[in-house]
Amino acid sequence: MLAATLFGLVGGLGLFLFGVNIMAEGLQKAAGNKMRRVLEVLTNIPIIGVIMGAIVTAVVQSSSAVTVMVVGFVNAGLMTLKQAVSVILGANIGTTITAQLVAFQLTDYALPAVGIGFALFFFSKHRLAKYFGQALLGFGILFLGMDTMSAAMKPLREFSPFLEIMVSFGKYPILGIIAGALFTAVIQSSSATTSLIIILAGENLIDMQGAISLVFGSNIGTTVTALLASIGTSITARRTAIAHLFFNVGGALVFLPFLGYFEGIVELTAVSLARQVANAHTIFNVANTLLLVPFIDAFVGLITRIVPGQDYAIERGLKYIDQAAILKTPPSIALSHATKEIIRMAKIAAESFQDAYKGFMDNDIHYIDLALQKEEVIDELEKEITLYLAKLSQRSMTESESRRVTALLHAVNDIERVGDHTENLSQLVRTKIEERLPFSNIALAELKTMFELVADIFHKAYTAVENSDQDLAREVLKHEDKIDLMERTYRNNHIQRLNEGVCYPFSGIVYLDIISNLERIGDHSNNIAHLVMGDWG
Repeated sequence: MLAATLFGLVGGLGLFLFGVNIMAEGLQKAAGNKMRRVLEVLTNIPIIGVIMGAIVTAVVQSSSAVTVMVVGFVNAGLMTLKQAVSVILGANIGTTITAQLVAFQLTDYALPAVGIGFALFFFSKHRLAKYFGQALLGFGILFLGMDTMSAAMKPLREFSPFLEIMVSFGKYPILGIIAGALFTAVIQSSSATTSLIIILAGENLIDMQGAISLVFGSNIGTTVTALLASIGTSITARRTAIAHLFFNVGGALVFLPFLGYFEGIVELTAVSLARQVANAHTIFNVANTLLLVPFIDAFVGLITRIVPGQDYAIERGLKYIDQAAILKTPPSIALSHATKEIIRMAKIAAESFQDAYKGFMDNDIHYIDLALQKEEVIDELEKEITLYLAKLSQRSMTESESRRVTALLHAVNDIERVGDHTENLSQLVRTKIEERLPFSNIALAELKTMFELVADIFHKAYTAVENSDQDLAREVLKHEDKIDLMERTYRNNHIQRLNEGVCYPFSGIVYLDIISNLERIGDHSNNIAHLVMGDWG
């Protein structure tokens, strides 16, 4: 009996998790990137963040996916800690939708859902219909797994040791919380744990108090996913994961002394025990969120003190130019603002380049992540500044102002290309670190020399733009042939070392790609300097 029960439980759980994954994937594809964009933009007000977190989680059917997404957003500088906390509060509410669906006992519709979902997914040519079919297929598999687990549980009603364990969860709620947390941490799905609790309640294998304690534990266990996702990320991203843990643990500790009263309230919401468990899950998460929202600033402050340290925050978006005010701004002033924004963009590109260099020299992947985050900001600024200058070019201007607009457009493009080559360098450095590629001392010395020269030339190039300094621009242009010659010389030297067996072949490939990208950054620096040498008016 035990073997059949175990296999049925494990197999049913596997079907359930697979179904949730398939359904979530279909729903996410149907929603496209809209949900991600919504989370980025509409979370400045805590209550709005809570609502959006709940909606997005209900749509994608995975609080773990949303919390990991939020940790990623925070790590990329797209969200503040306060915004992230508000979304996570909402995610805890949104995840209760799965439990509510399970409590409806829709297992009779599992096979029809699988059949219809399969037909739509495999035979429909319409994209949204395919995604809906995938979601419906996952929905059917989910309930097929539920039915399998329910059938496997029936014999346990007469198995005394199991019944004694379930009774202990009711007598000693802390044991239920620990068991729920551990089980959820292992299977990485609070929805699966809650659904299993509902099955236990439906088979009368557990009482209300035991079920509630397991639900509390599942809320704690689900934080493990975000904690794992935050490893190696920024301080703010780690604070986000810790905030998730503290919120769920704190909620369980607040409700634990009042478990008897809470049980009485839940019993008034439905007749069946299974439905009561689902309602307990929802009420707990909603009440827990409502209790914290008014004190979210204090909570964020507490988390900041618990995880101390300074974190680098990349300032995203435009700082000096206003797209909406371009028609009211005199061209000369607009050009000044655009130049400031371009210099800011160039400085971020220079920082990204330095991060790639530090990552190479220190074998530290953290610098590579920083470099790539900054490259995303560079791309965003390039689009916005180009749009601003394009609008400005349509206005009535003097000839010198028109020439300067054209020059600035070229400068923006060159700086963006510097960012692209830095991204290439970052990926090459990542390969060096992850593959533990050896470099000879001679190769390291050559790369150090070339990195530092290119960094200096790029710095002088954008400084020349900032100050309209033609003398500095001439200094940049003096090195135009020097970098090209350095790239050719280093390439020949390295090929010779490879032939002599001094260098590791795969390291040689990375080395040659690095100096090629460095040479291209030098070219773009020279392009910028040539622009300064033109007539800026």
